[in-house]
Amino acid sequence: MYQLTGAGARAVMVAAQGLHERPGRPADKQDVRQAIRRMGALQIDTIHVVARSPYLVLWSRLGDYEPRWLDELLSEGALFEYWSHAACLLPIEDYPLYRRLMLDRRKGYSSSPAWLAAHAADVEQLLEHVRARDGGVRAADFQRSGGRSQGWWDWKHEKLILEHLHNIGVLMTARRHNFQRVYDLRERVHPGWDDRDAPPYEHVAAALGLQAVRALGICTARWLPDYFRLRRCRPEALLASLEAGGELARAQVTDWNDQEVWFHRDHLPLVEAAVAGALEPRHTTLLSPFDPLVWDRSRTKTVFDFDYRLESYTPAARRAYGYFSLPILHRGELVGRLDPKVYRSERRFEVRALHLEPRVAVTADLVAGVAGALRACARWHKATAITVSWANRPGLAAEIEQALQ
Repeated sequence: MYQLTGAGARAVMVAAQGLHERPGRPADKQDVRQAIRRMGALQIDTIHVVARSPYLVLWSRLGDYEPRWLDELLSEGALFEYWSHAACLLPIEDYPLYRRLMLDRRKGYSSSPAWLAAHAADVEQLLEHVRARDGGVRAADFQRSGGRSQGWWDWKHEKLILEHLHNIGVLMTARRHNFQRVYDLRERVHPGWDDRDAPPYEHVAAALGLQAVRALGICTARWLPDYFRLRRCRPEALLASLEAGGELARAQVTDWNDQEVWFHRDHLPLVEAAVAGALEPRHTTLLSPFDPLVWDRSRTKTVFDFDYRLESYTPAARRAYGYFSLPILHRGELVGRLDPKVYRSERRFEVRALHLEPRVAVTADLVAGVAGALRACARWHKATAITVSWANRPGLAAEIEQALQ
């Protein structure tokens, strides 16, 4: 059995996510598609103090790229939207797996069937409207009536119907317009699909479990279900089955009390390099709070010794780090976080606060790496000025601003 240090395990995980080195060439549209395949899922979130999360996750891996490529891949059918780790953009090659989940939700694995049945007349009226529209509908096309909704996020009644129909796969996201979903009939968005081709759930769990291990690089039984939110799987049995089939191999992480972990056979070269001490992440970048590397906060604490939570929903007076703090990844370590803000009309990128972890020493290499990441992120946002307003180490803000010159 392979023996990994904690640093070696981190290096494998960072490399598996495509975050170990700066891209060697400018990205193209197919790189966007390949990055999503590598992660398995790209979580969607609407917060917009910098680029919205799905675009930022891709930038962390690809550097400068055109955000419109992501929108085009969705509208062209190379991607689709559905529930995975959360609401996600997913490779169209995985549609059969998720179609099984959609069909199962029609059978009672969600609240949607009962809710739709209770509003059958309104549902049919809305579906008739969708059928008659060439190009789909948005929730914004409907006016709120009857006061405030009691449903999800105070959504209007039509939005609730659209979402429930999306949940069971009657509707799909055809594209996004100003980041709003455009819903259309499944048979228009993904024509030619036959539900008889949907695999059984056991196949889905095995396929997504295998994808989760490959995406993570190193995986424990506890981490496996969270990656794609596989609520109906037994992770120990699934890992054992995939190992018996030759898809996975085992290792131990000495710094984690000899924790037993699994890795995908495709990552054997990474694991062997890590064991030999030859896998050295060199990249410094900023991560979205919804990046797959950190979206499981418990895993982030175990792997990186980094306590992290998103404070967007915390009252301002109780925030420790800022509204939308971004973890700083430097050479395979999470060394701190910063609270950014892009002022688009002024073309200015501000770091309102930068917090290094207490264990992290300020070095010339660290300052250069953080400054380089800020410069690259600001350039991608088309910002020409960068300010660092405050840092938790004396003189650090000035050092970074000096390195930015």
